[in-house]
Amino acid sequence: MRTSRRSDVDPFIVMDVMEAARAAESAGRHIIHMEVGQPGTGAPQAAIRALERAMSDGPLGYTVALGLPALRARIARLYGDWYNIDLNPDRVIVTSGASGGFILAFNALFDSGDRIGIGAPGYPSYRQILTGLGLTPVDLQTAAANRYQPVPDDFADQDLQGLLVASPANPTGTMLDRATMAHLVGAAKEAGASFISDEIYHGIEYEAKAISALNVSDDVYVINSFSKYFSMTGWRAGWMVVPEDHIRVVERLAQNMFICPPHASQVAALAAMDATGELEANLDVYRTNRALMLEGLPKAGFTRIAPPDGAFYVYADVSELTNDSRAFAAQILDVAGVAVTPGLDFDPVRGHQTLRFSYARKTEDIVEGLSRLKDFMDQR
Repeated sequence: MRTSRRSDVDPFIVMDVMEAARAAESAGRHIIHMEVGQPGTGAPQAAIRALERAMSDGPLGYTVALGLPALRARIARLYGDWYNIDLNPDRVIVTSGASGGFILAFNALFDSGDRIGIGAPGYPSYRQILTGLGLTPVDLQTAAANRYQPVPDDFADQDLQGLLVASPANPTGTMLDRATMAHLVGAAKEAGASFISDEIYHGIEYEAKAISALNVSDDVYVINSFSKYFSMTGWRAGWMVVPEDHIRVVERLAQNMFICPPHASQVAALAAMDATGELEANLDVYRTNRALMLEGLPKAGFTRIAPPDGAFYVYADVSELTNDSRAFAAQILDVAGVAVTPGLDFDPVRGHQTLRFSYARKTEDIVEGLSRLKDFMDQR
């Protein structure tokens, strides 16, 4: 049976690294996981208790396509608490993870063949989802001098119908300040390009609060998730905020593509939003781990890094050490027992010379991983 041209997407290399790490663990080795882009913690206890109560009360059937009204209202309140934005809850659309949000957004905004600019390095599934929908991802080769974030000059001559940015970004953890965000939104509008802001790592910031695209414009799409700050990766719950005149557009798509987000996950997500103490304790762990990484990686020999403003990653230029990041990552796993992600996932052009290190696990693992990395580099 034939397959479509749209299905010819690249693999997600980090998943291959995770499988290699799993195989090593099955063979009896102790592996330190610095490849995984997910919290080492589970969902907040309040979320689990809320779901237990809901399940005992009766069956969890379909919700309305845009999500539980109580959850949409609570998310809208978050924008007041975090960004001082008075957000109409009708603009909030609950999705099946951020990935469901991207699928809805891309279908709502773009036609087949449209060109959407994405910063490189950047989250690889942007490129693959766009390709799978018959759209054209356009990698914008961002500069280290701009902390690997796009600037208007990067797309001035690209004829884009859309621009997607992420702040804090994966894999770098760098953020856009208000002036830069406003400049990008304005440049996209001038070019006739729809603007999408991936804000999935908001809440995980260290020295300054992240700016939402909604702080500078209502004429944008914002996508977020319960996976990172709220520590609910496997629950597949996310949300998006759209302009008021796009609500019905997205609702029609959501009804047909997903029927509704998972009811159980919505119940848990609503309770998780008030688990502030537990969530901030997780953030304290990331803060400690970040400090360890920024000290330990240069000592190990990984000196060319972009210090992260948020998220839980460090992105390292290893061009002085290798020209094959995939083989280098495999060697680190084999010799040191530390799983790291080659940069090819994030930048097909320059990723053969970069690695991503995640510090989302418990602090003891970070300490051990850094020790192993130093020993590995000392022996090269």
